[in-house]
Amino acid sequence: MISLLVRLLINASALILMTRFIHGLYLSSFSTAIWAALVWGLVNTLVRPIFSFFTFPLQLLTLGLFTLVINGAMLALTAKLVPGFHIKGFSSAFIGALVLSIISLILNHIF
Repeated sequence: MISLLVRLLINASALILMTRFIHGLYLSSFSTAIWAALVWGLVNTLVRPIFSFFTFPLQLLTLGLFTLVINGAMLALTAKLVPGFHIKGFSSAFIGALVLSIISLILNHIF
């Protein structure tokens, strides 16, 4: 249970850092970041496997690079579901998902 809470706080921190680096991504408060991290985890657990299954031939054709597009779509879906979390366009979502993955990887490695 504690590791789940730590991971939630790491993802919320990564979301906050991501909005500092990328223009077009906005979080209204820290509590919004917590909700967005929770929804991000649920979307990646429930929706992403379905997207990955149906886009497998495209992922195979692009040697896995289409996964970055899926990550951007999942971040955009998270922004649609969480009030107070806004993304201006898909390019911001795409770059944001890439930066979010890198920041989360680094923070998970540290903690």
